Amino acid sequence: MQRPSHLLAFATLPLVAIALNTQAGAQTRTPPSKPVTQEQVDRITREAILIDTHDDVTSLTVTGYDIAKPNKSGQTDLPRMKGVLGAEFFAVYVGANYVKDNNSANRALQMIDTTRTDIIAAHPNDFVFATTAADIENAHAQHKIAALMGIEGGHAIEDSLRLLRDFYALGVRYMTLTHFNTNTWADSQGDVDDPKIAHHNGLTPFGKDVVHEMNRLGMMVDISHTADKTFYDVIETSAAPVIASHSSCRSISSHTRNMTDDMIKLLAAKGGSIQISFGCDFLSQRYFDDSKPLMAELRPRYMEAMKITEPAAREAAIEKIQQDAAGKLPAATLADVVAHIDHAVQIGGIDHVGIGTDFDGVGCVPSDLNSYDKFPALTRALLEKGYTAEDIKKIYGGNLLRVMKAVEKEAQRQKLAGIKPPVSSSPAK
Repeated sequence: MQRPSHLLAFATLPLVAIALNTQAGAQTRTPPSKPVTQEQVDRITREAILIDTHDDVTSLTVTGYDIAKPNKSGQTDLPRMKGVLGAEFFAVYVGANYVKDNNSANRALQMIDTTRTDIIAAHPNDFVFATTAADIENAHAQHKIAALMGIEGGHAIEDSLRLLRDFYALGVRYMTLTHFNTNTWADSQGDVDDPKIAHHNGLTPFGKDVVHEMNRLGMMVDISHTADKTFYDVIETSAAPVIASHSSCRSISSHTRNMTDDMIKLLAAKGGSIQISFGCDFLSQRYFDDSKPLMAELRPRYMEAMKITEPAAREAAIEKIQQDAAGKLPAATLADVVAHIDHAVQIGGIDHVGIGTDFDGVGCVPSDLNSYDKFPALTRALLEKGYTAEDIKKIYGGNLLRVMKAVEKEAQRQKLAGIKPPVSSSPAK
């Protein structure tokens, strides 16, 4: 979730592993000799288990939005999810403003509740609560959407491994270690260049304890939003594969939320996956550059709109801001999404790329890929570029399922080995 900042819209690993991984990714794809048919597109989209690792619609449902109704100013609603989406990781997004007076855990609990109450329990014919890779596969077999949760912002645990364990028990299956704010144990990319912020040069000893405990529990470690040094510390520290739940490629768009080629290689060598974000500024360098002055102009209006508690009035205010911004920026396109997927595959390999849209967490997404019902267009574009049905199924969800299974296996290994929770140091040291 980064609406406030984007209104419009690793340790040394074996060189052999990295080299093998790079060679695997660099294969050339040949466009099909025959035209792609709609039957092919529909069949592959239907058969794939499309897993989106980051959706912020929970920031709307927590104030009353019904996910079953059309989301006119956003991207997520049941009518457009059904028949396409296999699993959703709903964001347990905790803004930095909740750090004050230790309200972060309280906010996280509210976001967990809106997922479990306002989404899953309110629509049992469409969603099923899921916590494992097997749960996702079973939901797909039942033609239901598996609903999972990921915490966005490590400050949500309020420097407590006990709270981390509580959130796991409530169903959280990944945690983004930072948001735009550096916390007491991990540096964020959002303020890493701010001299007024105290930084840690990556992870503190307590931050490493957090990663170890996530490994022990079976919770995926997410490095989206972390500073580069934090990323490298995580790669060195984690015993399990890690993910970037909603990041794209920095060599295409220089936004520091995106991953460098070196990071993508190391993430892949670790067994993880980069989940491509659909935010325009992450996809398009031109949009990223041109959006800065307009964002500065419209951000105060957006912040005021987000304070509106009545859902319809808040949606209308946001829609008006989007209308005022329409046409002033060169929005990203479906082709940009394909370019990022293709680059990540070339760098990291076909087994290490997925989808993390950040729907309803950014102000701009490609108009030709602005919700789940548009995914057949992405399927067609990938087929026409030379990706096979099996390739697409890996990108859409197979790779994330593999990561989840590896994380679950590591947790089981530690359980059988009798590994105990870390004896934590002070967060700030």
